Amino acid sequence: MPSSPSAGRRFALVAVCAATAVTVAAAVTAVVVLNGEGDGADTPASGSAGWKTVVNPRHGTAFEVPPDWEVKSSDVFYGFSDHADPDKPVVGHTAPAFYKYKWCSVDSDGDGRISDFALAGTGTKGGDGAKSADEVARKTATAWVYGAYTQPDKDAVTWDEPVEYTTKSGVKGSYVKARSKGAKRTGKCASEGRAVAFGFKNAKGDFVAWDFYGKTGVPGAVSDELVMKILSTVRLSGEPTG
Repeated sequence: MPSSPSAGRRFALVAVCAATAVTVAAAVTAVVVLNGEGDGADTPASGSAGWKTVVNPRHGTAFEVPPDWEVKSSDVFYGFSDHADPDKPVVGHTAPAFYKYKWCSVDSDGDGRISDFALAGTGTKGGDGAKSADEVARKTATAWVYGAYTQPDKDAVTWDEPVEYTTKSGVKGSYVKARSKGAKRTGKCASEGRAVAFGFKNAKGDFVAWDFYGKTGVPGAVSDELVMKILSTVRLSGEPTG
């Protein structure tokens, strides 16, 4: 099985007929296309001029990213699989947006297949049974750091205590910041990294999480100031379809 130059392996591009039917493969660009309703319409509420709106009908959420970010369709799923079991996802989200989507590209095992690694990404995911905003924020932030940057070393993931937060639109929840520290890193595209996750309830009353993950210690790494500005734009957007 091909190996990835970073800690985690990413999901392959797969078209499926239902949101529950997901086929996974290892060490290829991590995009899964789900059967969805499209991006829908949403009115930008709190970002800067020229920012792009990212809508997730599945979870009934929206947020904004800067003009130079690449926004994928709302029916795209992106995530990282288990280093020991490529068919097992560690973490993922839908309706993703990326900063420098092809920041680093590598043929990790010489088979001619190129894997592209983004400098940073963001999206929204479900709460996976979490009972509080604190819980979903902590679990989401640490899962992204582990999945993307530290596998198989869970001890290399550190995180802060949850912080209560209200977005500009009035969505209340908690965010957690997590980071990698001292994980063994090999390969051209490997680096330390971090994640921020904001847990909150959608219009159905279900806990969901907006998340950001990105490389650290490299040129052009996304600043904490920008991450928090993106977080401030998170809002509810219609009735969730998922």
